[in-house]
Amino acid sequence: MSRTLQRTLAAAMFVMTCFALPASAQEKLRIRGTIESVDGQFYIVKNRDGAEVKLTVVDPQLYVAIVKSTMADIKPGQFVGATGVTQPDGSQKAIEVHIFPESMRGTGEGHYDWDLKPNTKMTNANVEQTVAGVDGPVLTVKYKDGEKKIVVTPETQVVTYVIGNKADLKPGIKIFVGAAKKGADGIWTTPRVTYGKDGLTPPM
Repeated sequence: MSRTLQRTLAAAMFVMTCFALPASAQEKLRIRGTIESVDGQFYIVKNRDGAEVKLTVVDPQLYVAIVKSTMADIKPGQFVGATGVTQPDGSQKAIEVHIFPESMRGTGEGHYDWDLKPNTKMTNANVEQTVAGVDGPVLTVKYKDGEKKIVVTPETQVVTYVIGNKADLKPGIKIFVGAAKKGADGIWTTPRVTYGKDGLTPPM
């Protein structure tokens, strides 16, 4: 990985911690939607609930693209995030796994409630080992307060991050914003936009 990429992704760590932070008194919104149109510095986004959101990206601007990856890219010692549903044995059946670049190690570390789907949890942790399982590979991951087993099925989406480009944000692009803030003018702001490349929807 180039030094430029490392520095830029390291800068993302601060923003990514919003995954784990509770909402403050200022109204915040997690956006999962599609860019409908672009008007100068503003993006009109249709959120997954059907509502239209007017969004602008503020300094220091950061654009991060999500690209497909595979289980073969996940090795012991890597830092990953997984959204999953708790199984009767306490393991997490993964809906998605995202592989963090080394410069983003520790981002949002822990195991906590998530809202991708009902009853989902987010686990960001270090991969200790991978073993075969009945439903697919099982990752044992450890974070500062514990450990979890993550079951990766054939339906689990595995992705990773690459540096993006503002020019990619066009109508039809799927985006994810961890915690946009609403201004007095009703416009939502964020310093960071994550978006899918090649038609991908950010799965987190």
